[in-house]
Amino acid sequence: MNKPPRISESEWTVMKVVWALAPCSASQIVEALVNSDAAWHPKTIKTFLNRLVRKGVLRVRKDGRAYSYYPLLSEAQCVDAVSESFLARVFGGSLKPMLAHFVENKKLTRSDIQGLKRILDEKES
Repeated sequence: MNKPPRISESEWTVMKVVWALAPCSASQIVEALVNSDAAWHPKTIKTFLNRLVRKGVLRVRKDGRAYSYYPLLSEAQCVDAVSESFLARVFGGSLKPMLAHFVENKKLTRSDIQGLKRILDEKES
């Protein structure tokens, strides 16, 4: 698979709606985002949809007078790409300093710590 294109924070918001509803119409996407905390304007949403189509993240199909949107990349593919990019840019591609940074600088609950230990134990075996 080619490297997924970079998408902005606002485009991520749109994509989360598409991933949750796909396939979905433009009006479904607009309704979800207009009624959200951000209360976006419908024209803004349609601009982001067009950008995502041009970037190759979404496919659009005309169904009569309506448009249906389908993700061309899964959420997991996009999360992997963004994670790898962040890791490379900020921590030189090394996972250990990144993990150490977050463990040392973020408040972790007992449950968080147990979950991290469980993940590491599973990776070890």
